[in-house]
Amino acid sequence: MQPADLILMGGVVYTVDAARSWAQAVAVRDGTIVAIGTDRDVAELKGPASEVVELGGRMVLPGFQDAHVHPAFAARNLLQLNLDQLSTLTEYLDAIAAYANTHPDIPWITGGGWSITAFPGGIPAKADLDAVVPDRPVFLMNTDVHSGWVNTKALEIAGWDARTPDPWDGRIERDTAGEPAGALIEGAAYTFLERFVPPTSRALWRECLLLAQRELHALGITGWQDAWVHPELLRAYRDMDDAGELTARVVAALWWDRHLGMEQVDELLAMREATGDRERLRAGTVKIMLDGCPESCTAAMLSPYEGRFGDAHGRGITFVGSEPLIEAFTSLDAHGFQVHQHALGDRAVRMALDAVASARLTNGPNDARHHIAHIQTPDPADISRLRALGVVANVQPLWACYDDAMAQITVPRVGEGRYNRMYPLADIRASGAVMAGGSDWPVSSPNVFQQMEVAVTRVSLWARETPAWGPEQRLDLAATIAAFTQGSAYVNHDDLGGSLEVGKRADLVVVDRNLFDASAGPIGDARADMTVAGGRVVHRAQGA
Repeated sequence: MQPADLILMGGVVYTVDAARSWAQAVAVRDGTIVAIGTDRDVAELKGPASEVVELGGRMVLPGFQDAHVHPAFAARNLLQLNLDQLSTLTEYLDAIAAYANTHPDIPWITGGGWSITAFPGGIPAKADLDAVVPDRPVFLMNTDVHSGWVNTKALEIAGWDARTPDPWDGRIERDTAGEPAGALIEGAAYTFLERFVPPTSRALWRECLLLAQRELHALGITGWQDAWVHPELLRAYRDMDDAGELTARVVAALWWDRHLGMEQVDELLAMREATGDRERLRAGTVKIMLDGCPESCTAAMLSPYEGRFGDAHGRGITFVGSEPLIEAFTSLDAHGFQVHQHALGDRAVRMALDAVASARLTNGPNDARHHIAHIQTPDPADISRLRALGVVANVQPLWACYDDAMAQITVPRVGEGRYNRMYPLADIRASGAVMAGGSDWPVSSPNVFQQMEVAVTRVSLWARETPAWGPEQRLDLAATIAAFTQGSAYVNHDDLGGSLEVGKRADLVVVDRNLFDASAGPIGDARADMTVAGGRVVHRAQGA
């Protein structure tokens, strides 16, 4: 019998197969799992060149897959001005001033990661930026990537003033005189970014992807769906794959431009064709963003926002109308695309489901594995439609807890009724729908262990002593692990991933503890000691 390349022995192997089997050891040869069982079962596959890893009771899981992530944008923040680990205005301004001082020659200060909780009403002001960077333009996206923060110099370069109208898909926050105050919401931020901020080069995008891949592999992630891929980014992915640098398996969700119409279908088809049939990269998905987020009152709701927020913002924004959405979705479905819809508000979720239903009537059933990301405030009546229509629920469990942003920003806007039915993870699971797990990094952490802890506890990682929020919507650990392995592999059309079985691709992660053992410590504190992608060790923790 031909020896194995890699043997893992003496561990706790949770296969996530149909029977949810447990084992002790795994053997890998030529990138494929060739044996799973006891130590004795795999011992005979040892050869002089085999790498043998003694697990010492550590856990082995299928490699995680992130079903909704923005790795290039996240890494670009890491390479530019990153505010993600800070939390107050003073900390932000100190970091911005330090970055400007150490980068005197760059024409624009760019980056992101600021939180709405650091500002009154969630709205930053240009005056604060002006105090630390008066002479160069500044553009910084916030953590949820739905708002931008700019200084006076940036607004002057753009020529945006009191006479500049709000774009149809966003707004410019203004002072009492009508002048831009420094915060750009939704389409205003993206219009400003595209028109005035220097574009990222293809070479820099590739550098961002390489950095992001290292970060994600270090968390046990072996594949993902990139939820916003424009042509230059897709070319960077192809460059990386052509050079043999892409070790993850990636589904590139091509961006549906809401400012265009059906004429863009031909371009999307051309991008898919140019990418071709690659082992590690597919471009057969299209991302359609239907609404914004509740925190900026731009998520599309069935009823108005609460109090003064309802008076000012009504029922939120839809970036694509119902009829254009149905036309686009039906055409993409007919062309064999998977459609990845962003929908947070209950009205947006209903629109997304209606689009799937209409396409089913026109085109008939298929195996596209369409999915809806976020599903923050679905109407309870719509949850059962997920399973009925074969739609995957692409969820971000890290958000399903009560924190400062929820208390200060979200609840006053959505009201108690909608607040009490946000992130209904247990109801979605009970409906029988397939659930896939995603992080939305850089909106939130890509750490799968942290996401799983919140799914299981409904308690913030930063306030573990507080009561669970909506404890009836907690998931059990087995279902949570399945969402980030089997469920995400399913939505990514990766039938050789998602579980540990003989004949499947050797994507796996060695975890420093048994996640099912409560005495081992909090799930969110776990780490990936080793990550294997396609039989290749792509991450090994120091000292592991």
